[in-house]
Amino acid sequence: MANSLISIQIIPKTKNGESVIPYVDEAIKVIDESGVKYEVHPLETTMEGELTELMNIIEKMNARMIEMGSSNVISQVKILYQPSGITMNQLTEKYS
Repeated sequence: MANSLISIQIIPKTKNGESVIPYVDEAIKVIDESGVKYEVHPLETTMEGELTELMNIIEKMNARMIEMGSSNVISQVKILYQPSGITMNQLTEKYS
């Protein structure tokens, strides 16, 4: 069972103030290619996995934003670390 949930909102600085949507789409692609469980929400994306693995994904997301031409990136991150295990479903099952 995963030991962490991380929600991230990535805010890349674009060259000429263009839309960040293509950048956000690419950041989500990095998550998707990692193979971890995730859910996209309107203002953030939540990932489920091992803390170290999820932090590595965030590093890759930020690096990809720079590769795409962003001069800097703000990553707003919320972390739930629970060594005994945690899933998104455990936190939301009563709402399903």
